[in-house]
Amino acid sequence: MTERRIILEMGSGNDLYGCDYTKAACRAVQDALHHSSIVLFKSLGYDHREMRVQVTIGVQEPDKVDIARVCAELPRGRAEVTAVLGGLNVHDAEQDTTHVIATAAIEAFLPIEQSRWRLSDGTSEK
Repeated sequence: MTERRIILEMGSGNDLYGCDYTKAACRAVQDALHHSSIVLFKSLGYDHREMRVQVTIGVQEPDKVDIARVCAELPRGRAEVTAVLGGLNVHDAEQDTTHVIATAAIEAFLPIEQSRWRLSDGTSEK
């Protein structure tokens, strides 16, 4: 059985005044999740616990992201979270504060039997 990526969603989040990378990361995950409605589990008879969810968080200081807290944001599947260099810090010199912007990519994978599904080339058979 081959594991196939079935979903890719992206989101962004921020923490404007606390310089909290985890808060920005969690908000980015929530933003990405709000773009998804995964009806295929019930429609096709898959158990959502079979799904592996791979999350990549981009922030300027990846070591400051609490991976366990980000994992807790994911309602389905088996979560794997990685923080990498990315995102954006915007410094406001007048207010002496840094605004943290995080990005999130959420990929979902399911084990799918190759023989069970066939991709169409977009043309209909007559």
